[in-house]
Amino acid sequence: MTPMSQATRSERAVLSKDEADLVAQSHFPKAYELGFQELVDLNKRLRDAQDKKRTFHRQLRRQSKGTAEGRGGSFPGEASRPSQRKQVFGAAIKRLNGEISRRHRLKAREDLQSAARKALRLKRQAGEARRPEAGPTADDGMRPVTSERRKTRVHPGVVGRVSQRTKAAQARKDNRTG
Repeated sequence: MTPMSQATRSERAVLSKDEADLVAQSHFPKAYELGFQELVDLNKRLRDAQDKKRTFHRQLRRQSKGTAEGRGGSFPGEASRPSQRKQVFGAAIKRLNGEISRRHRLKAREDLQSAARKALRLKRQAGEARRPEAGPTADDGMRPVTSERRKTRVHPGVVGRVSQRTKAAQARKDNRTG
């Protein structure tokens, strides 16, 4: 189940002024105005802030269970709702990751389009394909394929012998009387 996004007003209610300004840069209009390196730097600062809140939240949990003692002094401005603060930073990081990946995809698409345009331009510059002239070549040409059938040689004087014998036998039969 995906958690619902938080309203900007509820984010500001949970965070301090500096933290709210940092998170506000990850929202729609400001995130689009930032350069790529600025986005990466902002993402890193938000991750550091989230890690700090996560550590603080874990420490409070350990203290409430009694497995750890409190460390340092009190944190008057930050002691309330550490889990919600951590979630606000997580949502901001998720927005920035989406914007960074969107810019990566956009850059890849632009690179692909420019490469395709360059290939088309080179193809058009080359003109139509030139075919070689049909002149003499070094190839020997076609080679005969030997037949697999048995080769029998018949003497030329015997070629019409069977048909001639049938013809003579029919003539004798027709000449008989009777």
